Amino acid sequence: MAERTVSEFEAIYREHFRFVWRSVRRLGVRGAAVDDVVQEVFLVVHRRMEAFEGRSSAKTWLYGILRRVIADHRRTLRRKPAWSEESPGQLDRLRDVGSKGPDASAEEAEQVRLLYRVLDALDDDKREVFILAELEGMTMAEIAEATEVNPNTVSSRLRAARQRFEEALERETADGERGLR
Repeated sequence: MAERTVSEFEAIYREHFRFVWRSVRRLGVRGAAVDDVVQEVFLVVHRRMEAFEGRSSAKTWLYGILRRVIADHRRTLRRKPAWSEESPGQLDRLRDVGSKGPDASAEEAEQVRLLYRVLDALDDDKREVFILAELEGMTMAEIAEATEVNPNTVSSRLRAARQRFEEALERETADGERGLR
């Protein structure tokens, strides 16, 4: 790999690592597999760096790679299921929470668990556009390009995802309040 390409790869890695990690996690990859999938994404990026022509943004290019790597990961899981299931209550460390008090840390952890439960209620297509629009702030055009879907379809999926997200959030919140009584 040429020196220029190495420095471009390093810049893309530094700038987009958190986006890739969040997206992998938000798209349903769990536990230790998150790090493996993220690593595989950047291995593919490294191999294809010279072929990247810049016709799309680096973020949409990365997302296209990320989608294919996650699809491969899911296919592998279907062929060779894991020996043990991850505990549903286990929360991956998202960032250093040492500076917060225990109450604030516990509340934040519960909010993150709630977010993932609600996201899990969405089908894959709606979950994907919801995450890209609402959590990553991508435009409809960027989402359409990254997912290789017609912009009208993206808008329709996002509208439906928002509605289902709100419904699932209301159910989860109501269930949690009933559990406190």
